Amino acid sequence: LLHPDLEGHSVSELARLGSGSACRSVLGGVVVWDHGEREDGKDSIARQVFPAAHWPELRVLVCVVKKEKKGVPSSEGMKRTVVTSGLFSRRLENVPQRLESLTAAIRDRDFPTFAGIVMRDSSEMHACCLDSFPPIAYLNEASHQIMALVHAFNTTQIRAGYTFDAGPNAFLFTLDRDIAELRGKVVEIMGDRVVDMIECSVGSGPLVKGGY
Repeated sequence: LLHPDLEGHSVSELARLGSGSACRSVLGGVVVWDHGEREDGKDSIARQVFPAAHWPELRVLVCVVKKEKKGVPSSEGMKRTVVTSGLFSRRLENVPQRLESLTAAIRDRDFPTFAGIVMRDSSEMHACCLDSFPPIAYLNEASHQIMALVHAFNTTQIRAGYTFDAGPNAFLFTLDRDIAELRGKVVEIMGDRVVDMIECSVGSGPLVKGGY
């Protein structure tokens, strides 16, 4: 993976051998993970759509509410959802239009539209998880409290958005001008229910240090 002659698509393809998430994490900027058409899945890889410098004001505040291993691993949960959730097929129908709208919002640096799409998509994914059988509940009470906090923060205009992967920890999107206020609200309202916070910006990709 660290060979200097490998191109981005080749690195993504190799990383996917480890996990789906890995294939989209080895490229910088904003990336899209393509579904692909091949039966062997080799063209289901990530590609960069915008460089890291496209939206330098964008920030992510990771709010860790639980560090323990989750009860249902991501891969197992995804397989169960695909097989047993009646809502999942409807979710798949929405993906192309949602991806197009999200890409346009990022292109235009339209934060309110971007955040609105991200929050709805996150809630839809977790609705599918709950619709699985047996149901999968990745979010906990602290997760829902953070969601309410964000909506209160957005009372006059959308300045923050949340998303959750297969777990209870929140990933809060905002802009650099609002990150300090949002962080302060999390500390004020959540207290020790958030055990750690990590502030991130859009990265330029992995770095090789000390050779390979």
